[in-house]
Amino acid sequence: MIRVYTTPASQSCRKVITWLKEHNLSFIEKNIFLSYLHTSEIKEILERCENGTDDIISKNSKVFKSATVDLESMKMEELIAFIKANPSILKRPIIMDEHRFQVGYNEEEIRTFIPRRLRK
Repeated sequence: MIRVYTTPASQSCRKVITWLKEHNLSFIEKNIFLSYLHTSEIKEILERCENGTDDIISKNSKVFKSATVDLESMKMEELIAFIKANPSILKRPIIMDEHRFQVGYNEEEIRTFIPRRLRK
């Protein structure tokens, strides 16, 4: 099942949701501001990152800029707690299923979420 972590004000998030609906793909949308992010979800997202926190942490977010934290020196538990307390630092949308992981809307890359047998 495809999971999409979103925020309502994000144009990229709206594009992903529209794209998934247009392609009749089942998905679960989770608004990171309205839904609690569980430790297991954050761990799974972090495990999927190929470039560490650079893949999912927005260093341009107001929270990150005002925080005096060194992500690289944080222990995993501290990082998870920081993300839980400040979900707005996450880049979005985050799209994932059992095999694929994508951050942001990319029209070419998102096609991998269509099952191979249905791709044209």
